[in-house]
Amino acid sequence: MGGNRIILDAGTGIRNLGHWLQRKDVQKAVILLSHTHWDHINGFPFFSPAFSKGNHFTIMAGHVREMGGIEKIIAGQMAQPTFPVPLQMMGSQLSFADFDAGDTFTLFNDTTIRTAPLNHPNGSTAYRIEYGGKSMCYVTDTEHVIGSPDQRIISLIEGSDLVIYDSTYTDKEFPGRVGWGHSTWQEGVRLCRAANVKTLAIFHHDPDHEDGFMEQVEIEARNMWSGAIVARENMRFNLL
Repeated sequence: MGGNRIILDAGTGIRNLGHWLQRKDVQKAVILLSHTHWDHINGFPFFSPAFSKGNHFTIMAGHVREMGGIEKIIAGQMAQPTFPVPLQMMGSQLSFADFDAGDTFTLFNDTTIRTAPLNHPNGSTAYRIEYGGKSMCYVTDTEHVIGSPDQRIISLIEGSDLVIYDSTYTDKEFPGRVGWGHSTWQEGVRLCRAANVKTLAIFHHDPDHEDGFMEQVEIEARNMWSGAIVARENMRFNLL
């Protein structure tokens, strides 16, 4: 996006990303959080660029204003006795911003961010990022209702070049996980086909789904719709 960086969530993967940003001398970024369950924020205390003076990171969330705001939650995660290094020890300039899921706003004067609320315990926010005539959507964590496609998601992802979707379970597994706040790769395919999306990245895998299982998911998903792929660690997409 014109050299600007947007980071989606801050799970354990943000640690290695931080090292890469330092090698590239990237000093600024915006972190958009889907929500604040541990698996989506527990990498932030290990995000090494946040400890370097001269760097600037903005952390944004759309569901925690009524809980005291995102700064309070991130600081609480790093407070004793659960973590020894407080947020105040990070040497970079940190900015925090709360909004309401469903809002639309602009970053860097040229990037439009559309958002939507998702069906997840304690709330979650989906993002659509639009820049230079291209768009990608990040839709996690969310639980669908069988036979009732989420119209808020369909509206958000309509015509998008790439959708990264919560595909924790299969349709066969899902009935035993109702209420857990996640969806299936098959529902991701159904939503993307209904919304004329170009590519679906099947994402947020169940930890018990090992490589062989995911390879079979990819075969089945591509048989169901050629626009589906399984996301892998360090995978890159170029939206040309």
